[in-house]
Amino acid sequence: MTTKKHKALSLLGMAMRAGKVVTGDDTVLKALRQGKARLVLVAGDASDNTKKKYRDKCATYGTRLLEAFDRTALGEAIGKPDRVIVAVADAGFASSIERSFSEFSEVEYIE
Repeated sequence: MTTKKHKALSLLGMAMRAGKVVTGDDTVLKALRQGKARLVLVAGDASDNTKKKYRDKCATYGTRLLEAFDRTALGEAIGKPDRVIVAVADAGFASSIERSFSEFSEVEYIE
């Protein structure tokens, strides 16, 4: 994993410790409906149905969605077992996590 990915996972862990992370299907949907979710992360190895469900829900509620990492990495970042869906409820953490992804260049993906 590159340094930037570690940074996003570290930020996610800090957000969890600050009580600004919601995880689990029902609680993430509730946060979206209430307008509390600022960023939703879906694991890259989630099912196609789950990805589509959250793509549609995030579009409906105007929330940014990122498909990132895998369920193990997301779970480890927040100190829980494998997680497929995670929402960040703090605007500051959400924008920092998004920025860490936008700093990538295409060259960094070449191995």
